[in-house]
Amino acid sequence: MKTVQNADKCDWLCIHQDIVNRVISHMPEETQLYDLAELFKVFGDSTRIKILYVLFQSEMCVCDIAQLLTMGQSAISHQLRVLKQAKLVKSRRDGKTIFYSLADSHVRTIIDQGFEHIEE
Repeated sequence: MKTVQNADKCDWLCIHQDIVNRVISHMPEETQLYDLAELFKVFGDSTRIKILYVLFQSEMCVCDIAQLLTMGQSAISHQLRVLKQAKLVKSRRDGKTIFYSLADSHVRTIIDQGFEHIEE
């Protein structure tokens, strides 16, 4: 245990180096923390959340999503591009139409967990 004087808080600050070292050994790499923060930024837009909820129900094309959310196709396309870059949605081509769906079950889990949290 190391004791350090700290004028901003209290007279003495007690550092438990064993605890600090143990926590440091379990911290993810800086790049992983950055990537995680970037992922959570994607969830910071209600339009993207609406699109994810739509895709919970069914694979859909841009036209259908735009109709359902009463938004323009270009706005939906832009948001789908962001979601795809974040690996939250995937696409498949059927002729001239591109259909979008959730990338995997983790996406729904993240949203469900967030909903549980705000409903507590």
